[in-house]
Amino acid sequence: MIEQIYTFMIIGYVLLSWLPNARESFIGEWLGKLVEPYLSPFRRFIPPIGGMLDISPIVAIFALQFVAYGIIAVIDVFV
Repeated sequence: MIEQIYTFMIIGYVLLSWLPNARESFIGEWLGKLVEPYLSPFRRFIPPIGGMLDISPIVAIFALQFVAYGIIAVIDVFV
C-alpha cells in the first residue's frame, strides 16, 4: 500500500517534468522533496539515454516494488 502511493508519487513527479515550469509549483516542489532523495542514487549510476531520456525512475520503481514484495514475503514467513 505505501509502496504504491510512493510509486504514484514518482510517476507524478516524472509527468510534471513534461510540463513547463510544473516542477516549480507547490506540488512539484513538494513531490521533489519527497521523491528526489530516492531517485538521486539511481540517477548517479544510470545516465540518460541519448542525453534526454531518463530511465532511472523506471529502475527505481522496479527496485521499490522488488524490496516491498521481499519484505512482504519475509513477514509472511514469520506471521
